Amino acid sequence: MKGESTNTLTEAQQEIRDECRKVAMMLIEKNAAYGNSALNPVRIFSKADTIEQLLVRIDDKLSRIVRGAESGEDVVLDLIGYLILFRIAKRRAGGES
Repeated sequence: MKGESTNTLTEAQQEIRDECRKVAMMLIEKNAAYGNSALNPVRIFSKADTIEQLLVRIDDKLSRIVRGAESGEDVVLDLIGYLILFRIAKRRAGGES
């Protein structure tokens, strides 16, 4: 954040910043581990475009939340990550700034 200083942020603002950093680090770590598979998938079987594949993953995460089938993973964190990747894919496709 421009002019960010821990002394000038409220507690809630610091928590927001910390959660955003956590999401960013998770996305960067997964990108390093899996390559750019979310934004540039290999497409061995599926021929769906990147945006459609991200929407399927988002649906899967929402389904797990609704069904209570999170099985030890942080589904909400994953969902936030996929929504960010979706925004990037849309921007790359010229659909969003």
